[in-house]
Amino acid sequence: MTHIWVRAESRDHEERVGMTPDGAAELLAAGYTVTVEESVQRAIPIVGYRAAGCAIATEGSWVDAPRDAIIFGLKELPDDGTPLPHRHIMFGHAFKGQAAGRVLLDRFKAGGGTLYDLEYLVDEAGRRVAAFGYWAGYAGAAVSLIALMAQKEGGIAGPVSTFESADAMRNDLAMHLGSDAPTALIIGALGRVGTGAADLYEALGLSVTKWDMAETASGGPFPEVLEHDIFLNCILAREGTPVFVPASAKTDMRQLSVIGDIACDPQSDFSPIKVYNLETTWAAPALRVHDAPPLDVTAIDNLPSLLPVESSEDFAGQLLPHLGALNALDKGVWLRAKQMFDSATA
Repeated sequence: MTHIWVRAESRDHEERVGMTPDGAAELLAAGYTVTVEESVQRAIPIVGYRAAGCAIATEGSWVDAPRDAIIFGLKELPDDGTPLPHRHIMFGHAFKGQAAGRVLLDRFKAGGGTLYDLEYLVDEAGRRVAAFGYWAGYAGAAVSLIALMAQKEGGIAGPVSTFESADAMRNDLAMHLGSDAPTALIIGALGRVGTGAADLYEALGLSVTKWDMAETASGGPFPEVLEHDIFLNCILAREGTPVFVPASAKTDMRQLSVIGDIACDPQSDFSPIKVYNLETTWAAPALRVHDAPPLDVTAIDNLPSLLPVESSEDFAGQLLPHLGALNALDKGVWLRAKQMFDSATA
């Protein structure tokens, strides 16, 4: 029977997990073997997994897991260059020309392992079967608003940290926002990411312009982006994606002060935002790309971890039925993910 090994995340500030104790219990009842590593930072305590009947392993011990175990995590592995002989489920960020992605794929080739990229677990119509999108949008909108408020006080956003809940995040923002009501344009507003962003801003009383496929079908240019205080990009970069923010936006006449690249793929050849090329971090969430007038970009690539419990529970619930199909890797979402990996490593 299939053995799923839930590894601890090695990245700083990554408190999420893709399987809850309740989900683990369901898989165990179905005959799966589930091992969960201890973690010093996971938002969901190990005691729940132990109570569910999971085997408990020390943090980072997945490297010595049985070769037939499927290693399940979310974000990147330690960047030590070692070959990867296991099958891994994770967000690899490896199929869009990213430099780090090529290195990761080479590690899989060297070890004989396989990457089942969570971004490419899709149904027959090409829709992702599990995503953190809603909470990425919610948290990304929050970070962008934090950046705007810091900018209006003459500074730049300082470090961010986790919130215990969405209510706590929203209440904190409302307290600092006061009566100010910035304007925001959200591209991808009908998707999960855009919906999360719009829900937060509307709850706070911001004026929100919602665009989706119909409004961007012309291919651009899109001068309306420059007429809002905040612009949020909520669509994944792919071939044919229009440019929403050209390099000239830095010096163009604009009201735009903050860009929230929630999709966060600046190193992709298809990035629709051409004023920056580096992710931002929890320690430095805003990157100033122009001084007068200021223009800041926020682009944190693990935004849902600002709300680790809610985002983990949501994602794990979406993914659980497909983890329950891991006994059939030659079918459905797992086959399609494997074909994507095979094509990228051919």
